Amino acid sequence: MTGSSPSSEVAPKRRFSLPAGRYQLSKLFFNFYLLVMGSFIAIAIIADFVISTALKGITDDYTRHFMRGTVLTIEEDLFRRPRHEWPKRLSSLDDRFSYKLAIVERDTIALPPKQAEKLDSGDLAISNDAEILYHRLKNTAQVLVVGPLSPDRNPDNRRLLTLEMRIRLLTWGLIGLFLAVAVWFWVRPVWRDLEALRLTARSLGEGDFGARAPTPHNKSFELLSQTLNAMAERIQRLIATQKELSSAISHELRTPIARLRFALEMLADTDVREERERLWLMMEEDLDELDNLIDSSLTYARFEREQPELHLATTDFIPWLQEQIDDLRILGGKLELTLDTASLPLSLRVELDRKSMPFAVRNLLRNAIKYAHSRIAVSTELVEGKIRIHVDDDGIGIPPEEREKVFSAFTRLDRSRDRTTGGYGLGLAIARLVLELHGGRATAHESPLGGARFTLEWPAQAGRHTP
Repeated sequence: MTGSSPSSEVAPKRRFSLPAGRYQLSKLFFNFYLLVMGSFIAIAIIADFVISTALKGITDDYTRHFMRGTVLTIEEDLFRRPRHEWPKRLSSLDDRFSYKLAIVERDTIALPPKQAEKLDSGDLAISNDAEILYHRLKNTAQVLVVGPLSPDRNPDNRRLLTLEMRIRLLTWGLIGLFLAVAVWFWVRPVWRDLEALRLTARSLGEGDFGARAPTPHNKSFELLSQTLNAMAERIQRLIATQKELSSAISHELRTPIARLRFALEMLADTDVREERERLWLMMEEDLDELDNLIDSSLTYARFEREQPELHLATTDFIPWLQEQIDDLRILGGKLELTLDTASLPLSLRVELDRKSMPFAVRNLLRNAIKYAHSRIAVSTELVEGKIRIHVDDDGIGIPPEEREKVFSAFTRLDRSRDRTTGGYGLGLAIARLVLELHGGRATAHESPLGGARFTLEWPAQAGRHTP
């Protein structure tokens, strides 16, 4: 049987450590407290020095005036006695006063020139620390020394800490205590807000894009919290858009790719010229469809992701709108396409982004061309400083419950899933994004022509101007 002695087993040492949050709070508290306390002490020292310097002369005059009667009384008492009795008399008087009395020779005293002049003229001289008085006894070379005047500086009455020092220590101790309490009550809510923002930022960094910063206790962090939450919402929306785009595009790609594969297989199995030409035409249409899908997806992603900066320009509205309609008139074929601007001033100028706004107008016109039976009517109006463009068609219209859905990306009604009118559900979504960038909106209603009415509305003057 074998065993190990107790000395051979070493128990692991337990390490004590503060939680990370408490450590950070303590570190913040002590750093801020030391900064405030250090600044307070520095200000107090400078103020004490300035005040002491300013009051030194006043204090000296007060001390000299206050002690003059006492010194002269001691001098008169000494001169009523023979000189050999002066030491004994000083010893007797010394016991009655709280300060020391002594007689020294004049040449043993070194004073500043101004105080030396006072001493030699028979006036009271005072030391630099205002604690010792000097008085030259009349008609002698001896000087009466009185002091130190402070009891705490008397060698016979010396304590470990002077009364003044004890009062200062008590004062500074109370100041430090109250300051610590004040700093603690200020730092703690600040730290809680910072910790909440840190945890939210960490959650976002770890992929939890649903995390949001709580409402801060300190109003100073309210804007920072709102900015962080807005950023989180935008990131979440962008990721959702990317997932939606990826899923929708992959779905949309299957149909034209399947048709291309089928056409290629049929092309390999037929030698009939007419059939081969028909298959070639089908493949070209499928390639065009793929190209349009990629172009529309990239355009939508750019507006949704980047929110490009608008370059607003003051534009002659009627000629600009006429140009947009003329560019697409050929797509309408035999459809009647009209423009009514009678309610607008001929010289009306509107602020818009000439690069992005055509996307909105042309997408609405393309949508109307797809579903109109025979007529499309474009009309305009100016209402309360807002310009409105109405695009009406005489098609089958949109049910009320679906008028908001049609502006969502890759959302199409069932009746649009044929090859001639299909699309990808991106045109109206792009139009809405463009109008939102302009501070406006895109809406769908019932048309007076019996079909659908799409309306673009935005401020005619956006407050910015780019020439």
